[in-house]
Amino acid sequence: MSTAERLIETTRELLWERGYVGTSPKAIQQRAGAGQGSMYHHFSGKPDLALAAIRRSAEEMQAKAEQQFGGPGTALERITAYLRREREVLKGCPIGRLTQDPDVMADPELRRPVDETFAWLHGRFTALLTEARDQGELNAALDPASTASTVVAVLQGGYVLARAAGSDEPFHRAVEGVLGLLAGHATAPAPSHDR
Repeated sequence: MSTAERLIETTRELLWERGYVGTSPKAIQQRAGAGQGSMYHHFSGKPDLALAAIRRSAEEMQAKAEQQFGGPGTALERITAYLRREREVLKGCPIGRLTQDPDVMADPELRRPVDETFAWLHGRFTALLTEARDQGELNAALDPASTASTVVAVLQGGYVLARAAGSDEPFHRAVEGVLGLLAGHATAPAPSHDR
C-alpha cells in the first residue's frame, strides 16, 4: 500500500473512531507510519486528507450496498438482504456518524460526500420500493419516497440506539421492525423474519 493510501485508510479509521476534531495530523501520521513531510507531499492539509477519506468511505458504503441492491431476487428480497447484512453496528455508520460532527457539517466540501451518500441511499431505496410496488410485491398505495426516508431513518436511528445501549440488539430490532412494516404492505407472503 502506498503512503497516500495508508494515510487515507488511517484517516478513515480515525474519523470513524474519533470524529474530525479528534483526528489530529499527528495521530494520522503515527498510525499510518508516515512522516509529516509525506503527508503534506500528498495532501495540502488535514481537510484535504479528510475529504479523500470521507469520499473513500462513501464509495465503499455504496459499493457494499450495491452487492445487495443489485443482487438476485425480488426487490423486497434485495432490500431485506441489505438491511440484514453484517455490519459493525456498535461502531455506527461511517457516514452517518459524520453528521454528528459539527466541523464536518460546517464545511461544505467535507459535507458534500455525506449529503450525496444519503441522497444516493434514499434514491436506491426509492427505486427498489417503486419496483416492488410496480411488480405487485407491495400495495399500490405505498409511497416509495416516504417509505425510503423511513427506512434510512430507521437504519441510522438503529445505530444510535445500539451505541447508546452498548449492544447491537436495538439495531436488529429496528431492522426487523421496518421489515415488519414493509411486510404489512406486501401483497404476497413476505420473506422470513428469522435472523
